[in-house]
Amino acid sequence: MINALITSKTRIKLLLKFFLNPDNAAYLRGLETEFGESSNAIRLELNRLEKANMLESKVEGNRKLYKVNRQHPLYNDINSIVRKYFGLDVIVDSIAKRLGNLRAVYLTGEIARGSDFSILDLIFVGDIDKKYLLNLIEKAEALIKRKVRYLVYTEAEFKKILAGDVKNGYVLIWNDGVEQ
Repeated sequence: MINALITSKTRIKLLLKFFLNPDNAAYLRGLETEFGESSNAIRLELNRLEKANMLESKVEGNRKLYKVNRQHPLYNDINSIVRKYFGLDVIVDSIAKRLGNLRAVYLTGEIARGSDFSILDLIFVGDIDKKYLLNLIEKAEALIKRKVRYLVYTEAEFKKILAGDVKNGYVLIWNDGVEQ
């Protein structure tokens, strides 16, 4: 879907990297290693996105660190398109409201780090019907053409995990609106 609108594979990778998880930040050389592409192609796209104010940068030593500009007027729209690309909208909309006492859904794994990956890693927090979840996950996989791996935690279990997790590679993609 997104490939039809944006023909530059490098630009797509950068949009996924920065707009799916707005906490992602990266240097040119790190992106070169991660994407397996030439630094010139990546630099060209970074410059275009920065010139359009979609990315912000700051110099640290002799390196330039890039991060998404959350204040850009198109930020929410691009973020939504990226989520749709991964099928997150289908999963969350079809699953979250029917599972019982679901409190939150987090994206984790490679996709949360901004890499295009064939497996979606999700964490469901709450007291939910696991059998029903499995049934819904199977249906969602057929719709989005991706494998979904998931974990289910109670609120107390997940708070312990977050407290002990230094990296905190979780992206909140849905919550029930109640302060946690």
